[in-house]
Amino acid sequence: MPVPLPTDARERKLLLAVDAPSLLHRNHHARAHTRLMDRSHRPAWALHGMLRQIIESIDSFAPDAVIFGLDDRTASVRSDFYPDYKGGRPPKDPELVEQLDRAGSLLDALGLATLTPPGLEADDVNASAATWATRNGWDCVIITSDRDSFAHISEHTQVLRLIDGGIHNSPLLNPARLHAMYGVAAENYLEFAALRGDASDNLPGVPGVGEKTAPVLLAAMGSMQAVWADIEHCEGRHLVATLDDWAAETGNRKVGATLLKRLSAPGARERYEFNVRVMSGRDDLDLPITPEVPGTPGLLPLAIDRVNRVVGHLNVQATTDLAVRVLTARPASQDG
Repeated sequence: MPVPLPTDARERKLLLAVDAPSLLHRNHHARAHTRLMDRSHRPAWALHGMLRQIIESIDSFAPDAVIFGLDDRTASVRSDFYPDYKGGRPPKDPELVEQLDRAGSLLDALGLATLTPPGLEADDVNASAATWATRNGWDCVIITSDRDSFAHISEHTQVLRLIDGGIHNSPLLNPARLHAMYGVAAENYLEFAALRGDASDNLPGVPGVGEKTAPVLLAAMGSMQAVWADIEHCEGRHLVATLDDWAAETGNRKVGATLLKRLSAPGARERYEFNVRVMSGRDDLDLPITPEVPGTPGLLPLAIDRVNRVVGHLNVQATTDLAVRVLTARPASQDG
């Protein structure tokens, strides 16, 4: 993970947006063998792992504010629209469910900002955080293990995608790195994902248009809006010619006619538009962040007594010590 600029060298303030359920799921599966219990003898390994990773992230990035997105576990707009959404996933371990249910109160008790949008998910909070940061002249880093957040990458929003190895061994993705991974521009990632589909959410892709052909199509045509317009108004002639020119320039086989046939097949456009609707994150949520009011939830530093009490309840002294050092210290640019 690249070393971020110190706070006094940054031109823009930084918002850290955390996909709390994503981190809790990863830490539950990685740390369940520890059987860590809090001081009330309740399972705490996922909560501790999530909090430890966030403290390490705050130590590395020195953000000015932190917002945690949580899933509404009682209702789902996406499941109402598509009952098979995330179908096929195994039932959650009851010990994970308990820690998911306690995460919001733990973070609130620390003084960090949380948002559980009615009927929505943490990814909607991520999307809104990226929009909030742009609107307010901030930068944003989203921390998640979910690829959905790649759609929010831009000049001022990066995604730290947690993988095995923790915070310091996870890739920090910007538009250039995203393009290197998938061959698509950041602004086209949602279109790419909708064409490809997402098995984890039980969303099939457009038949015959996968991870290899979708980037070629988007690079050649610029957007799916241009693709559909050409098919609708010109019977796809420009699409075929453009893709065949690409094949001639790169030495690849011609794919224009084949792709046109697949995109023109009954249900192809409907599948694509269905996926876009389900995959799109809501970016207009009202975030509970008020940077102009010192001491309000989400702003750093935090009160030392709250950090000692709340993190201490998880019963790992080394993490409590780290939390006190990282979460209660003022950035160097604010020291007198």
